[in-house]
Amino acid sequence: MNIVKVRNLNLWYGKQHALKSIDMDIREKQITAFIGPSGCGKSTFLRTLNRMNDMIPNVRIVGQVKIGEHDIYQSGVDVEVLRKHVGMVFQQPNPFPKSIYDNVAFGPRLHGRKKKEELDEIVENSLRAAALWDEVKDVLKKPATGLSGGQQQRLCIARALAVNPQILLMDEPTSALDPISTAKIEELLKELKKHYTIVIVTHNMQQAARISDKTAFFLHGQLIEYNSTPMIFQNPADQRTEDYIMGRFG
Repeated sequence: MNIVKVRNLNLWYGKQHALKSIDMDIREKQITAFIGPSGCGKSTFLRTLNRMNDMIPNVRIVGQVKIGEHDIYQSGVDVEVLRKHVGMVFQQPNPFPKSIYDNVAFGPRLHGRKKKEELDEIVENSLRAAALWDEVKDVLKKPATGLSGGQQQRLCIARALAVNPQILLMDEPTSALDPISTAKIEELLKELKKHYTIVIVTHNMQQAARISDKTAFFLHGQLIEYNSTPMIFQNPADQRTEDYIMGRFG
């Protein structure tokens, strides 16, 4: 089933036309990867899926983005509720300057969960889901900033999962990590897609090939090609896709 439906989406930063007539359906409980050279629009498009671009001045967006049956750009949409359903994990791990426990409990508390037993359960379940519980269960009160980079990124994933999202957006979540931490996150994402829809922007084409079900190739703000990952990498329909994958530009 398609959980996200995008139709004729255009975005401008001032006069710069950054996304041009994007149409895309994203299937639930799959990993969808966005690839393309720097500045091609992939991260901008990712941010349209939970309205993170709203925070940037002089942005104008036209078109439709439906999550389930709801157009998230209609007036009256509660953006806080939207971002609870559509979580975000960024390129650099960004734990809050709080304890490991308080990082994960932050979102649930914000949405009205106050009972300690309930929060304890959410924190444990989220850390288990992020494959971090066994490493931190005895140091939950210690500062999150003391964790390694890979652990911090898994903590940020746990923090996103704690509010029970449907969709997890990830903007190059392993680009700041070493190969061992990257492999752990990739294994984690394959496990998480059993329960969540994951959309990932990556510069690492091998990563897209390893973990994603579908891949979208962007160039100059346009969606050039979107297909199953094996088709994109082994038999692309567009010469520009092949040229990018073969390293002829980008």
